[in-house]
Parts: sequence; C-alpha cells; structure tokens
Amino acid sequence: MKNWKRILSTGLSVALGVTMLAGCGKQGGSDKFYIGGIGPTTGGAAIYGSAVMNAAQIAVDEINAAGGINGYQVEYRFEDDTHDAEKSVNAYNTLKDWGMQILMGTVTTTPCLAVKTETAADNMFQITPSASSEDVISDNDNVYQVCFTDPNQGKKSAQYIDEHGLSESGIAIIYNSSDTYSTGIYTTFKSEAQARGLNIVSDTAFTEDTKTDFSTQIQKAMDAGADLVFLPIYYEAASLILSEADKKGYYPTFFGVDGMDGILTLEGFDTSLAEGVMLLTPFSADAPDAKSFVDTYQAKYKDVPNQFGADAYDAIYIIKAALEAGKATPDMSTSDLCNLMKTQMKTLTYEGGLTGDAMVWDENGAVNKDPKAVVIMNGVYVSAE
Repeated sequence: MKNWKRILSTGLSVALGVTMLAGCGKQGGSDKFYIGGIGPTTGGAAIYGSAVMNAAQIAVDEINAAGGINGYQVEYRFEDDTHDAEKSVNAYNTLKDWGMQILMGTVTTTPCLAVKTETAADNMFQITPSASSEDVISDNDNVYQVCFTDPNQGKKSAQYIDEHGLSESGIAIIYNSSDTYSTGIYTTFKSEAQARGLNIVSDTAFTEDTKTDFSTQIQKAMDAGADLVFLPIYYEAASLILSEADKKGYYPTFFGVDGMDGILTLEGFDTSLAEGVMLLTPFSADAPDAKSFVDTYQAKYKDVPNQFGADAYDAIYIIKAALEAGKATPDMSTSDLCNLMKTQMKTLTYEGGLTGDAMVWDENGAVNKDPKAVVIMNGVYVSAE
C-alpha cells in the first residue's frame, strides 16, 4: 500500500511539474510575442512615462486587431521606474519573470544606462523611444533609439535658429550642468552656433540642487541683450525660467528641445507664459498625418499626446516591421529574437512614422530623421512652418 502511495505521489509530482513548465513556456512567448516597457508613471517625470505607456498600448491594440505580428498576438506590460536607475533594473527583472522577449524602453536616460547593461548581458533587444544620450547606444549592439541623440538635437537647433533668422541681437543659453541630457545638447549647440557665426551673449548653468531660483540666469540674459534664450532642459525647470522672466518683464523668444514637451500639462503652471515658446521636436500633434493617432489618444486618455508618446507608438511599429521582415515566431528564444532584430535593423527603412518618414539607423543604433519646429499658440502646439 505504501508503494502505491509513493508511486501515485511521484506521478502527481511529475504531472504537476510538466503542467508548470508548460505554463512557464507560454509566458516565455510560445503563443504570443511579449513586449515590455519601462518608464516613470509616477514622480516628476511621469508626463513622459505615462505618454509612452499609453501610446504604446494604442499601437499594440491596433496591431492585435489587425491580426498581430506574423499571425501572432502581442502581449504588452509596462512597469513604473519613477525615473530611478535602481527601480528601473528591478522593473526589468519583473518583466523578465513575466516573460518579456523585447524591451521598449526605458523612457529616460539615467535608468536606460542602468538597464542597457542588463539587456546586453541577456542579449535582449532594446529600443528606447526617448532616452537620447549617446551613451545609451554605446558599447553594445542590442540597443536602438527612436529619438534624436542629444548632440543631434543641439546641432539641429543651432541650424534652425540660424536658417530662420530667429536671433538678431544675441543668444543666451541656460542649461543644467549636472544633467547628461542637458549638457550633451548644450555642447553641440554651442559648437554649431559658433561655427555658424551666431552671437552667444550669455552662457549660464544651474544644477539639480539649484534649479529653484533662476533670477541670476535671467538677469544675465537681460543685461546681455539676448533676444533668444536657448533652453536645452526639461519642462519643470523651464516653467520656472518662464515665470522668472515674466516677473522681470523680459520677453525674448524661448527656444527649447524635446525635454520641454509636457510644459502645457504641468500642474500649477500658467500656460499663458509659454505663448510663443518654440520647440524642435520630431512630432506635431496638429500634423495631418497624426490625426488618427491623436484622435484615438484623446478619446482614450482625455489628453493630447506629446512627442514621447509618438516616439513610443513608432517604436512598437518598428518592432513589428523588423519581426515581420525576419519572419520571427514567438517560440524563438530571447537571444535568437535579439539577433534577428539586430540583423533586420541594419537594413530596415521605417516608412510613415509619426516622428519621421523613411527612418533608418546607423551602425550604433542612432536614428536618422528630420526634426520639426513647433510653437505654442493659444495653449497648444502648432507647426512653426
């Protein structure tokens, strides 16, 4: 009798083990593609992460409704990292346990630098919608960007200001010297501006510890007679700079980059102070080719999508295009999918994106596409062209 109990117990254990393994296999992606996302949906950078999470979901829903990728549905899950490197790594491990095969993220640069080490070790394909530092795509071949690199933003901004004659009496620069994103843009902007003969009359910095009082920086720009202030910074600090300029009665042209996208939805900020602010960004919500996406986003999330959301929407469709070109199936290992994606991205041209047409990538994973200039008018972004 004891022997029968032992045999029965052993048989049940084996059967249970097989069942559990089969379940784990499904989470690994045997019947679906598992795409994960990481970014801040809480904290100071939540405007960016929430837009990425929401827009990517729209893309996934559209793809699934149209038959999926190579006939397979897509499972999508997004984890909050609060713009913190350690939490981002924890989020990555959570998604790995869930069964993630491809990572769309992270949203911001510092967490992305931490997570790229993990994806390189696992040979997992990673495409970031908005982490723009060149360091994100250096030292490995599995990470690609949808956004411009920081140096490219700086160079393109100087070119645009020069070619459109936006400054006559001089340019002031206010940047965050403790932030990789800001300093990367600042360095190439200044170099390109000087090469083009643009007149930089004021050049001041702040740090994360001093980004609450901008009276000194604004006063120096005023005293120097700058008629354009270049702000290679995020929207929170920019809102304080605009408020300080208003207090002093100083109204130059303020020209920013993609980090300022989100200023119109910043809680407590008087958006009238942003009238006339210009941004160089790859996405304009009023563009005719963005209407379907914008309408869907507004209907679902009661908000106008920003550039970060548009980049994420494109990122999901870029993943789809590469997987389909390589005839990928979800039962492939994460490493095999990564190798396939790396091969396809070398020759992929992504047509009809929200943030650029005919997007291609260089050997480092940096995207090549043209930016657009937008200006804030009546509380919304409109094309500056």
